[in-house]
Amino acid sequence: MQNHSGITLFILRGLTDDPHLQVLIFIFLFLTYMLSVTGNLTIITLTLVDPHLKTPMYFFLRNFSFLEVSFTSACIPRYLYSMSTGNKNVTYNACATQVFFITLLGSTELFLLSTMSFDHYVAICKPLHYTTIMSSKVCYQLILSSLLGSLMFILPPLSMGLQLEFCSSNIIDHFVCDSSSVLKISCLDTTFIKKVIVTFAVLLLMTTLVLVVLSYAYIVRTILKFPSAKQRKKAFSTCSSHMIVVSMTYGTCIFVYVKSPGKEELALEKAVSVLVTLVAPVMNPFIYTLRNKQVIQAFKDFVKRMAFVIKL
Repeated sequence: MQNHSGITLFILRGLTDDPHLQVLIFIFLFLTYMLSVTGNLTIITLTLVDPHLKTPMYFFLRNFSFLEVSFTSACIPRYLYSMSTGNKNVTYNACATQVFFITLLGSTELFLLSTMSFDHYVAICKPLHYTTIMSSKVCYQLILSSLLGSLMFILPPLSMGLQLEFCSSNIIDHFVCDSSSVLKISCLDTTFIKKVIVTFAVLLLMTTLVLVVLSYAYIVRTILKFPSAKQRKKAFSTCSSHMIVVSMTYGTCIFVYVKSPGKEELALEKAVSVLVTLVAPVMNPFIYTLRNKQVIQAFKDFVKRMAFVIKL
């Protein structure tokens, strides 16, 4: 964002001006952030050290947890600092950087979720060829493709956003620098760029969602052909955690990035933003682990090894 107007700082208003409510929000955000980081770092550690979790499914899960930690860390620590110090100022460069990383990490998560759906498809529909199709090289290529695909969708609208001008107001009515909040205070006509952002957001959501739906359509068709009810239950159980996360992620993203709320719905928009940036990353580790016996066993083994090392 270029400094055409002499404004050198933005001011983030945050979630509320009530000092008593701010204390409660700070405690909630801090504890939830620490829980989110701890949960996702635990998954990353387990998938790195446990030999039973050296499969493509857990490779993608590790990368997804890394994205969750990065996405949350791009939003929450700055706001916690703002509440603890009372300093609500954020520079042009810092705000532009936050917009970029929030958009990049969020978009990459969508591509990675569709990649994880494809992994489930191969595992269930083509089990005999799974190790051949999902080789280590292919897994890394899919991760790189998720990142490049995300950049392809976000760079055009972001490059347009760098040309925004700010003439008078520098108060962003949000707790983070996100694109919609920054557009509201620009003195230029942002109608066209808003249409571009919505267009690319819809294309991103639809592209990744179609990949997810196609994968699960083939998965469901294959599972229904299984002769044993036990086999069908086990296959559905394997996919259930990922389906829950997909439903949560796409539901909230559609609301935040596609729906254009009015002023009366700003508080709801902020609440959903908190859900996207913090609550969902906290829940995801539990969703993926509580129903996964391999991860639970890996955690128990890891705790035992750590206890043994501490005794030594």
